[in-house]
Amino acid sequence: MKPKVLVITTLYPNAIQFRHGIFVETRIKHLQQSGQVNITVIAPVPWFPFNSEHFPVYAKYAEIPRQEVRYGLNVYHPRYLVIPKIGMLLTPFFLAYSIYREIKQLLNHSHQFDLIDCHYYYPDGVAAAIVSKIFKLPLAITARGSDINLIADFFLPRKMMLWAGKVATLNNAVCEALRQRMIEIGIKPETTRVFRNGVDLDLFIPLDRNQLRKKWQIQDKLLVSVGNLIELKGHHLIIQAMISLTDYRLFIVGAGEWEDKLKAMTVMLGLEDRIRFLGERKQEELVELYNCADALVLASSREGWANVLLEALACGTPVVVTNISGTPEVIAAPEAGVLCDERSAEGIVDGVCRLFENYPSRKETRLYAEKFSWQETTDGIVKAFTELAAKTALR
Repeated sequence: MKPKVLVITTLYPNAIQFRHGIFVETRIKHLQQSGQVNITVIAPVPWFPFNSEHFPVYAKYAEIPRQEVRYGLNVYHPRYLVIPKIGMLLTPFFLAYSIYREIKQLLNHSHQFDLIDCHYYYPDGVAAAIVSKIFKLPLAITARGSDINLIADFFLPRKMMLWAGKVATLNNAVCEALRQRMIEIGIKPETTRVFRNGVDLDLFIPLDRNQLRKKWQIQDKLLVSVGNLIELKGHHLIIQAMISLTDYRLFIVGAGEWEDKLKAMTVMLGLEDRIRFLGERKQEELVELYNCADALVLASSREGWANVLLEALACGTPVVVTNISGTPEVIAAPEAGVLCDERSAEGIVDGVCRLFENYPSRKETRLYAEKFSWQETTDGIVKAFTELAAKTALR
């Protein structure tokens, strides 16, 4: 009998935010495609009363549909209250109430669930733990990175996360470094597992580079930086590095609160002729950009398991990345790229120079990426969820 899995997470794409939490959707999509589980998704979004151009950041939430179908999965978007700046400690409870009401409605319409699969520990994991206690459903929570590496540094959120970890039967991580951090903050080792992310080897593939570079009007060596335009992702360090990397051009892909700051910095340094800001791009466009690029550069200060690394590698493009958290587990061979010795502009310059001194074959880079298919992870998760569902049936 197929386990009936209820996925709960605020990190999930929708019709308006097509890149938001796409790494969670990719994992869920592969689980569903295995044919061995039935999945329903509750992906709450912050409540905002109306769509107005005067509130560009919040108004987009009002446009998100209450329910949609994505890749054959029913995805529900109940609203929850978010109080800016002062509401951090209250959000798990507002979120839990929103999820509780949605589950009640689904149960009233003959839906049934064997377990909850939650992604991100705070506030999502805490809220999921509350509703799992109410509905007496086993719970699996997956750590994604900043929830454990950053939010766990705050006393009360950490206390709530540890309580959620005790409620959960499975406490999962996307890399071994993150699992060790979970144990360090107090989650019981025997409940922890690693289910790493994979890469879609059918979507991210090598293409005709010459044709694509003509399309994107690229003649020089090209670096690409992909990620939200925030301090954590380190785009500003890559921009500074471009002062010394005079033979290179840089494409920056993403959107975020640092966009104006990064653009102003580019102009101030006189680099506007060599740096292009491309905004958010769909995955199909990312495939083209990875193929155009000579290297992906990622200068994050924190990561769990950075999916952009595998995406680039699958397209045959090596990477230069800061040596943090789970990145050494991904970049573990010369054909994958180079780990920077330090997170700084100088460290990035050194990393790029070392990569191009011994530049790998793009074919070898693709072969390296093929070790990271989704199959192993999907099989492991299906097995774990089937065991959990069997325990539920025996109660």
